Amino acid sequence: MIELLLAIANLAGGILLGLATLDKWDGESNFFNKIAGFLAPFQTAIGLGLIILAILEFWDGLLFNIASILGGILLLTHAFGKVPALETSLRKLSAKLMPFKAIIGIGLIVIGVIQLF
Repeated sequence: MIELLLAIANLAGGILLGLATLDKWDGESNFFNKIAGFLAPFQTAIGLGLIILAILEFWDGLLFNIASILGGILLLTHAFGKVPALETSLRKLSAKLMPFKAIIGIGLIVIGVIQLF
């Protein structure tokens, strides 16, 4: 059950993170923009889900789960101000990951599809 939830969270997080690249591939139909518009209010929940579910399944797919945790950190960038003790270190980590946002997003989509099968 946790694997299925993690796969869904990976797909949703990947769409949110990789939207710039997906929009280029999509053309004029705006399919991914519509999906991202629906998922955007749930960005914090998806980010927390990615981190928590990846930690619960950590040793089953180590590389996949590390990518899920990094994607969760990128999705939670806006919420780091609410954790004053960790704010500076989390913001530094997020700033270092930001150039790879689209790559991590597309990777999460691929991981989510692999986990479904």
